[in-house]
Amino acid sequence: MSSLHLGPGSTEPSRVDGLLRLYSMQYCPFAKRVRLVLRAKNIEHDIVNINLTKKPDWYLQINEKGQVPTLLDNGKFYFESLDIADYLDEKYPDRNPLYPSDPVQKAKDQEVIKTLIAPLLGALGKFTYSQPPLSAENSVSLLLPPAQKLDDELAARGTTFFSGEQPGMIDYMLFPFAERVGLIPLKLGEKLPIKDTDLPNLRAWRKAIVETPVIKETLTPIDKVWSLYQARFKGEEPNYDL
Repeated sequence: MSSLHLGPGSTEPSRVDGLLRLYSMQYCPFAKRVRLVLRAKNIEHDIVNINLTKKPDWYLQINEKGQVPTLLDNGKFYFESLDIADYLDEKYPDRNPLYPSDPVQKAKDQEVIKTLIAPLLGALGKFTYSQPPLSAENSVSLLLPPAQKLDDELAARGTTFFSGEQPGMIDYMLFPFAERVGLIPLKLGEKLPIKDTDLPNLRAWRKAIVETPVIKETLTPIDKVWSLYQARFKGEEPNYDL
């Protein structure tokens, strides 16, 4: 296991037979998706953090794109956060299943992740990396519509979380990005100009989920995430070991 982010000249820490290994980056929301699933299902594993700016050669032999997350299980590698999350839920069905047992409802949940969460991620990425920064008005036009669709979906379900009265797969796939809402005023230099009455269901969802044990124990300090973005904007090397 490596808490530091490994880069060129490093060697991969020794693997333990039978123990799952997650290749991650502490502040990557896609990797955090998998970390949340592992924690929610109480699956024993170790973590090797990767420097995504200066990637070690040995990791590029594992994942030629150099992306995280990557999961190693019994000598086989798995890629992409959603695929890994689904794999873990299927492999450990008796450990806090994160999808409904009804296959029709499970398919609906998977569709929500693909068709409602994905557009919000795209909008957040465009907002975050836009240079020069978008205006407040353009930011609202970009971010509010996909967020509203998720708010409507949660309202239609009539539950505290998307998965019911306890968080499930939809919730864990969304939260690492919802957590980054705190970047918006830092990027804009002001609060996003939306009404306090907008997105009432998502606001209540976020307030509730940050009090659940899995989330509460893994909250990411937004100031540290912002410092990584600032380094990138300035053309500096980010310090992942903040």
